[in-house]
Amino acid sequence: MAKYLWKASYSPDGVKGVLKEGGTGRRAAIEKLAANLGGAIDAFYFAFGGTDVYVIADIPDNVTAAAVALTVGAAGAASIETVVLLTPEEIDQAVQKTVEYRPPGA
Repeated sequence: MAKYLWKASYSPDGVKGVLKEGGTGRRAAIEKLAANLGGAIDAFYFAFGGTDVYVIADIPDNVTAAAVALTVGAAGAASIETVVLLTPEEIDQAVQKTVEYRPPGA
């Protein structure tokens, strides 16, 4: 299973929804979303600033993560940015790969 960081920002209608159902209601809705896709939520936090919610989720694959982003975006109550998270072990694997690369102008 892959890990993703979702950064969500609510529209005015989204904020009205949070005011109506509360923070735990939104967390429960996102936990259900992940579970229905075969995943789980590791962390769910509200925040100050340009991003209203940070979620770390285990989701089966990139296609499923893209489906979440498309569905949330289409609903219009929030915009979402998806960040793929890598483990230290995955970085260990990456540094073992040989990549041929020519920088621009070289």
